[in-house]
Amino acid sequence: MLKIQEIRELIKLIDQASIDEFSYEHEGSKIKMKKHHNQTTVVSQSQPVEQPAQAVQPVSQPPVQAQPTPAAKVEETVSPVKVEDPSLQKIVSPMVGTFYAAPNPESGPFVKVGDKVGKDSVVCIVEAMKLFNEIEAEVSGEIVEILVENGQLVEYGQPMFLVKS
Repeated sequence: MLKIQEIRELIKLIDQASIDEFSYEHEGSKIKMKKHHNQTTVVSQSQPVEQPAQAVQPVSQPPVQAQPTPAAKVEETVSPVKVEDPSLQKIVSPMVGTFYAAPNPESGPFVKVGDKVGKDSVVCIVEAMKLFNEIEAEVSGEIVEILVENGQLVEYGQPMFLVKS
């Protein structure tokens, strides 16, 4: 069976790749991953596999035939318009994880459009591997736009906020 770290690395690779589905069978263990609009689902089973050699062959074919996900197409059409304005600075995600706009579900968001932020102002939380990381603005200015939604998965370097200096 694969170790947890190896599974995490596989999830990251599948998340970045243009394939929608991946499965792996080895010595009676089976792992299957599917993407659903920027979310990766992992299903793992430990059952005997009668013919693992035949099950592995189709796995190499889908990456060749895979199409870009609809979410990737949306990013390509939306992002360039917002980023081109030189007076706007981006606050980007320093890690892969889940974006949270507030410290807990009952509280209001850390920031909203129109709020002023300083370099050390906390603007959101990114959860990665059950650790909640407070993200600081690292720029001073006014929040012009929030580019991600609460609970959305964010990638390393993905813009989350636009700030006007």
